[in-house]
Amino acid sequence: MKTKLLFIYILLQSVFSFSQEQFVVYFESNKHEMAKKENKKLQDWMLANKEVKIVAINGYTDEDGTSGFNDTLAKKRVNFIFNQIKDKIKIREDFKTRSFGENFKQSTNKAENRKVTIYYLLEKDLAKEDEILGIKKEEIAVEPKKEINYPKELIIENPDGSRVEYKLNVEFMKLIGNSAVGDKLKIDNLNFVINTFAVVNESRSKLYELLLVMQNNPKLKIELQGHLCCMTKDRVDLSTQRSKAISNFLRQNGIESSRVAYKGFGVSQPLFPIPEKNEAERAANRRVEILILEN
Repeated sequence: MKTKLLFIYILLQSVFSFSQEQFVVYFESNKHEMAKKENKKLQDWMLANKEVKIVAINGYTDEDGTSGFNDTLAKKRVNFIFNQIKDKIKIREDFKTRSFGENFKQSTNKAENRKVTIYYLLEKDLAKEDEILGIKKEEIAVEPKKEINYPKELIIENPDGSRVEYKLNVEFMKLIGNSAVGDKLKIDNLNFVINTFAVVNESRSKLYELLLVMQNNPKLKIELQGHLCCMTKDRVDLSTQRSKAISNFLRQNGIESSRVAYKGFGVSQPLFPIPEKNEAERAANRRVEILILEN
């Protein structure tokens, strides 16, 4: 609450301290609607100032009547003006109105006290809007990600008691974990049995690398994208099956399904024109990529 009151105080103080533009309209005694002459004056001002931005509207009355009556009258005057300008002139999202009633330094000419003052910024000053208003944006400190020490090798024990040792690419795991939203990374050396979605034994280490990254980066969400080579059409949707197979591996090992999406693009996004000229181009086209959705 203190912060909110301080912000309002700073905003109102700024209105008077930084010489913003002002426009004043006047009211007849005890009236909250303007006479025709003042109404036309307001309409003409709006037509001539379509590109300004209003930062505050303050209402005032003369000293006739009770304080309670004058406070209410000042509020009604402010509301009347606001309803005239809303949807026609830009207004700050944190725009404020304030009704002073008779509680301000009164002019000896009572007619000058029955008014509403509109404070606004010209179009040329909008680029430095917060600076003019004396509003400092809070900088949110972003803590750097903690360094994760990924293992260089992983030993998996099979149900039959045999053990398999996988060499892991630590730099690739760090690259995935530190990537920004929208980044796309190719999983190198991830190969499948020809015309199937089964990962060859020599490539299974890539599955565990991705699993370790997901386990150590709980905010990470990805989309696995499959691509094919060598053919003009993905007739059996093999690219989707391959990306789904990797997704299933992650889910079966405890990664929530909401963190792993998959999609197949067939041969619609080749890195090299099809038919490819050599095995290097074919290998580049048949790939699985990781798109970073959240991190």
